[in-house]
Amino acid sequence: MSKQNSKFEINFRTVACGLAVAFSLTAFASASHAYTSEQRIACTPDAFRLCSSEIPNIDGITACMRKQKSSLSAACKAVFDK
Repeated sequence: MSKQNSKFEINFRTVACGLAVAFSLTAFASASHAYTSEQRIACTPDAFRLCSSEIPNIDGITACMRKQKSSLSAACKAVFDK
């Protein structure tokens, strides 16, 4: 692999990861589920880890997260305890 291809691969991964995070932060907000930015930040990693197959379906993510409540991070669990 040439250095140029390697740099492209690294830049592509960086951009892809950035877009995934940006998308996930906006994916948690919808008319039926108006999550705050703090709630989205708390739960985005758990959504990717536990419910990635439901993204971008907000209702599906929410249902999945409720089913996976025992596996949620403490910060995200607090969101679902409210």
